Amino acid sequence: MMKKLLHLILFLSLSNSLFGQSQTEMNQVACDSANKADKELNQVFQKILKDYKEDTVFIKNIKAAQLQWIKLRDADLKAIYTPGEFYGSVEPMCRCFILESKTKERIKFLKTWTEGTVEGDACTGTRKNN
Repeated sequence: MMKKLLHLILFLSLSNSLFGQSQTEMNQVACDSANKADKELNQVFQKILKDYKEDTVFIKNIKAAQLQWIKLRDADLKAIYTPGEFYGSVEPMCRCFILESKTKERIKFLKTWTEGTVEGDACTGTRKNN
């Protein structure tokens, strides 16, 4: 995972010289991607709430789980980038890469409630089974 992130940073650094993109522009592109992923996450979560609205216990549990995931995501980011410290002009871009990556992982996990799990999975619990 971290290796992919480093490759992406290297690629973006090289593309800066190739395409003349400023660090500010690269930061914006990375953060736009993170915001797009966040929007998708919210759409998936809202679909789950709608699809499972009759199961009030599940709804309570998935909301609690989502709040805990947000706290963990934010704590992980603070562990990487200590608040108040300066990590260079690439920090906003790197933060957004991490947020996007974590958000996409969460989307994949949450989609098991909307799209189902692997056929034959005996451990589906409240999730759909294809």
